[in-house]
Amino acid sequence: MEALEIFQRYELKYLIPYDVYEQVTEQLQKRMKFDPYGDENGCYNIVSLYFDSKDDKIYNETRNNLNFRQKLRLRVYGKSDLNSTSFLEIKQKYNRVVNKRRTLITLNDAYDFFYNNAKNEAHYNVSNRQILGEVNAFSSLYELEPSVVVSYDRQALAGIDEPDLRVTFDFNLMTRNDNLSIEDGPDGNLFVDQNMVIMEVKVSNSVPYWLSRMLSDYECERKSVSKFCTCIDMANGLIKPYQPINPQVASAAGSGF
Repeated sequence: MEALEIFQRYELKYLIPYDVYEQVTEQLQKRMKFDPYGDENGCYNIVSLYFDSKDDKIYNETRNNLNFRQKLRLRVYGKSDLNSTSFLEIKQKYNRVVNKRRTLITLNDAYDFFYNNAKNEAHYNVSNRQILGEVNAFSSLYELEPSVVVSYDRQALAGIDEPDLRVTFDFNLMTRNDNLSIEDGPDGNLFVDQNMVIMEVKVSNSVPYWLSRMLSDYECERKSVSKFCTCIDMANGLIKPYQPINPQVASAAGSGF
C-alpha cells in the first residue's frame, strides 16, 4: 500500500447494482489501470477498527451531517499479524472535501497506544510523529475507544492520463463488534446487499467530463453511504444483517475476480 501520509481530495459515493459494476469497470479500463498495490485485477482486502466515545460523538457528527466532521480508524491491508504495519488515520470532512492524515505504526504498538493508555508518543516508532500527536489529542479530547470493525474487498483503478483520479469498488462489506482484533481478518455480518457495490470516485479537483458522462449513461446516482454509521446501527440492532444470498458474487470478489 502507498505510504502517502497527508492528502486532500473529493470523494463521491455511489451504490450500484453488481451488473452495472461489471459494465462500468469494462469501460473504465479504456482510460484507467488497476491499482498496482493490489493483485493483477487491482483487488485487496481492507480491515479497519473505528473509534468512538461512549456517548457516540463521532456517530452523531456523521449522522447529523455536520459541515465539519472527523473519524479515527486503525487500518490494515491484506493478511496481517501483530508485527504488521498498520495505518493510524484521522479522516476529516469539510463540506465535500476529504482530508486524511495518517502515520505508519506496527499493529502491536497501535494496540499498546490505545488499550494500555500508553500515550508517551516518543515511545513509538512511527512514520510521522506529528500525526501521532494529533491522534493523541483527538482521542483524548473525544475520549475515544475502540468501537467496531469494518472489512471489505476492494478493487481500485487509477487514471492513466489523470494520475490524481481513482475509482474504487467495495464488495462483501462486513462488520463485527464482538472481536475488535483486526489481525483476525475479514469476518462478521454483511451490512450491504451482496448484489450491490459501493463505488467511490476520488479526485483532487473536478471529475473528468468523460467519467461524468459515463456515470450518467449508466444512471449512477450519488448516495451518501457511511460505512461506520451503518455498522453502528447494526451493532445496536437498528438494522438487520444481510444474508449471503449470492455466493457467486462473494466468491468472485473474494478471489480477486
